[in-house]
Amino acid sequence: MRRWIKVSVAAVAVLGVGGYIAEPHVQDWTLAGSACDGALPRAAVDALAPKDSHLDEEKSRQVDGLGYYSCSLTAEGDDVRDERLVEMEAFTRRDDQDREFMAVFADGGFAPQGRLPDGLPGFVDEFGSVQLLLPCPDLGKDAEGRQRKLLVRTTLGSQTHVGVPGAAYRTAVALANKASGKLGCGAERISVPERDVPLAMPGEDDPKPVPLSRAKGTPCAWATRADLPKDLDWRMEVNANDAGPTGRCDLYTTPDDTHSRLSLAAWYGDWGNRLLGDGIIGKPPFATATARCHGEAANYALSASDDTPGVSKAAKRRMLKEFAEDQTARRGCSTPRYSF
Repeated sequence: MRRWIKVSVAAVAVLGVGGYIAEPHVQDWTLAGSACDGALPRAAVDALAPKDSHLDEEKSRQVDGLGYYSCSLTAEGDDVRDERLVEMEAFTRRDDQDREFMAVFADGGFAPQGRLPDGLPGFVDEFGSVQLLLPCPDLGKDAEGRQRKLLVRTTLGSQTHVGVPGAAYRTAVALANKASGKLGCGAERISVPERDVPLAMPGEDDPKPVPLSRAKGTPCAWATRADLPKDLDWRMEVNANDAGPTGRCDLYTTPDDTHSRLSLAAWYGDWGNRLLGDGIIGKPPFATATARCHGEAANYALSASDDTPGVSKAAKRRMLKEFAEDQTARRGCSTPRYSF
């Protein structure tokens, strides 16, 4: 609300109807308020908008028969710049959700992903979109007896200020709650994190791997108890929370060599059964495990680069067991079964 709210209130006070419509800042206020059926937090829109830009257009579409809802808000731009400010798509059909997951995890499931703040049921995909997956109690179960769900993908344009603490998550949460209502999902409303944090963009320079001790209190804390080889300088990158449909714990054996790593990934839902193909280096994962979680499949895998000296096959198997057992205990799943 840095500029639009203050300027718009003043404009309304002094302008007539014609002037009101023509005033760019008031148009910004109007578009921000009507976009996505009024779901967008105006303060978040203002924070995310490119500096000195004005809003251009808002669109929304709903197809009840397909369980589909989308909306977007664009800013002024040219042929080169990405004019998109916010874009959201929501799906309640299982086929549409599976297609979305397969597009995101095309590389054997080990595509980059970012961690959402604790409590948010999702992840940040490698394209920087916030993916949220919510159960839909009002939609019942599908033909295979699985609880129907709502998948909401929120994407911010390349010109938005994605580093504004909290704005991206406030936007994604507001749109997910709106989509749940529009599509009759009936999901329990989710809340924004209490502490404002910037959007975690996969593949960016930050966050960097941190000393293993920093993993305490996270879903990757199992590694601090895993009796890893002591002569290696272990580092950890935590890309998991306890609510998302996927998560990653990436271990590095040296401070700077990001190619020397072991990646342990989890995928929750029957869609994950189709993922275990190529790993992070274009070959099948070293080891995998499966379990059942709340009526659906859970899959776990370890994939390692070739240049991880000092890490034996036995140590890798032990890591996967520690990871899978910790994950299943956290989520109330069945005992994992392994394939080494």
